[in-house]
Amino acid sequence: MALSASIHSLATEDMARAESAAWARFATAREQSDFCGSWLAILCAQIERVNGALLLVGPDEDGAFAPAGMWPDPSRDLQHLSATAQRALMERKGVIVAADGSFPPARDQPVHIGYPIEVSGVLHGAIVLDIAPGSEASLQRASRQVHWASAWLIDRFRQRMMEERDARLARMAVAMDMVATAVKERRFATSALSVANEMAARMHCDRVSLGLEKSGSIKVHSMSHTAVFDQKMSLVRALSGAMDEVLDLDIAIVVPARPDDPPGAVAHAALARDLRDVAICSVPLRLDGHTTGVLTLERTTGEPFDNDTIELCETVGELLGPILRLKQENEQSVLRRARTVCADKIGLLFGPRHSGLKLIALIVVFLALFFSVFRTEYRVAARTVIEGAVQRAAVAPFDGHIAQSNVRAGDIVKAGAVLCRLDDRDLRLEHARLLSEREQASRKHRQALATQDRASMMVLAAQIAQADAQIALVADKLSRATLVAPFDGVVVSGDLSQLLGTPVEQGKLLFQIAPLDSYRVILEVDERDIAYRELNQSGEMMLSGIPGEKMPFTVRQITPASTTQEGRNFFRVEAHLIDPADRLRPGMEGIGKVAVGERHLIWIWTHNLFDWLRVWAWKELP
Repeated sequence: MALSASIHSLATEDMARAESAAWARFATAREQSDFCGSWLAILCAQIERVNGALLLVGPDEDGAFAPAGMWPDPSRDLQHLSATAQRALMERKGVIVAADGSFPPARDQPVHIGYPIEVSGVLHGAIVLDIAPGSEASLQRASRQVHWASAWLIDRFRQRMMEERDARLARMAVAMDMVATAVKERRFATSALSVANEMAARMHCDRVSLGLEKSGSIKVHSMSHTAVFDQKMSLVRALSGAMDEVLDLDIAIVVPARPDDPPGAVAHAALARDLRDVAICSVPLRLDGHTTGVLTLERTTGEPFDNDTIELCETVGELLGPILRLKQENEQSVLRRARTVCADKIGLLFGPRHSGLKLIALIVVFLALFFSVFRTEYRVAARTVIEGAVQRAAVAPFDGHIAQSNVRAGDIVKAGAVLCRLDDRDLRLEHARLLSEREQASRKHRQALATQDRASMMVLAAQIAQADAQIALVADKLSRATLVAPFDGVVVSGDLSQLLGTPVEQGKLLFQIAPLDSYRVILEVDERDIAYRELNQSGEMMLSGIPGEKMPFTVRQITPASTTQEGRNFFRVEAHLIDPADRLRPGMEGIGKVAVGERHLIWIWTHNLFDWLRVWAWKELP
């Protein structure tokens, strides 16, 4: 009995010492492995009947979770706890299963308790405990203790997340400072030197060099704390060679090399050996996915570049590439810019890749050659108006009022058809009055003749002749009070149906009539095209009112005077229709084209532009 008590006392003392040591490591832990291992040991010491425990942390780049702590012995095989850990991670909640995987576990079976560690919706790991058989109350207490103790891990992971976020923000702030340094300087050389100096100060580097791509290689443009240097210096040549490696490999190169870096950084190794650099980091400056320059950082003392610093340098390279290239291009002359653009385009056409662009260029060249060789009929287009060959005007024969209107514009009339009538009531009354006066004069003339009064006879004979003339004038007006169509045709203009009873003045145009079987074509030819027009040229026209039907014509007259209308000058060209359509009417408009001979197709499309350029050059040049 005494021996058993002594053994139990020794075991208790060992457990107490182990727990004290775990607490000591937990309080002073800096690395995550020490923190997780000591935390797991403290948890297992506080829970009864724990046979083993496993703490998984992750995920890594492959999405896997790795053991960060095992109890009681790290060399012990705890593979049997992986199924419970996987279930806790998948379900994202605490699970209690029997050791053989059955659920719910029996009272006399060992159980596994799994609990996930989740921070802000992100899984960071899982805890699995192997507990010997016991009461349901003790199992519940163990689950609660696991849940309570997990707060330490959650806090630890949250702190690490905050530290990583702060580090990212700090790196981003440095990158933005580099951008601000590059932007605030106007000239490219000053901007590049300022960036190199600032990077050397921020990254604790002895030298920072910046080079830009030119003709397939890198030319060093700036070195920190060096205003002037010669491109033939051995240092500059060594830097150019190292930068060319970045241009060729199109990746960041670091010395000492990282485990996952590809081999081939010979120039960087030689640069580090010759200049006795302990660390070199060269990152590409990119523009639209292409390397346009290289930023090289060197340290002769201190620590190699860590992953965070390398990532920061790569970010700076991505941001500075477009800015520095834009500054450099803005300082180029117009001719050099044009040469650069042409060289870039030619490089796209004759360099590798860009097969689609090469195909398009080939098609364009083929079409240009085809249009330069192919000849076709050149036709000059002009606005076209149809007019009657003869247009007869019907005007008011005297001052009067409109009494009747039988036609309006667009009506077809026959020869002699009544167009309109003027009110002739006043004329008829005047005619009756004059007849009465003549009758009275005739009676008096007869009486004078009977009395042989020669003087009265002569006066009365004159009065009778005057009355006859007035009667003839009134009769003529009465005959012209009715306006009739002079020939078969169409009323081109005039509509008096809304003007009945209104007065009209003598000579006022009331109607215009054009024949239906005789037309002429009026083309308004632009002054730029009048030189191509000649008499007897043939052409075709298409009217808006008769689309789809082409009517041939022949040029008959070219008016030598121009007319200005709607801001353009045009000449009036008259043509004769060869076969007029039945639906043709005066006043119709359309487009007429006159054939002036064969020309090259490219000349037809571009001659107006070149003519305008010739006039502009003549005006602007001295």
